[in-house]
Amino acid sequence: MQYEIRVDGQMSPTLIQAFPELQTFVVPNQTVLVGPVADEAELYGLLARCQSLGLHVVEMRRLPE
Repeated sequence: MQYEIRVDGQMSPTLIQAFPELQTFVVPNQTVLVGPVADEAELYGLLARCQSLGLHVVEMRRLPE
């Protein structure tokens, strides 16, 4: 499964390094993280990592296969 997670603002290079398994790109006022997620546990782990780094998740969605 591929997921897209959008967070507020532009993430610093240091924060981007906290998500080596995901591709990142910047759109106006947001950073988009995209990549494979094996299961629900990994998805919750990604969200917990966002929370622990103080990132505000504005949208998360599963991408069509």
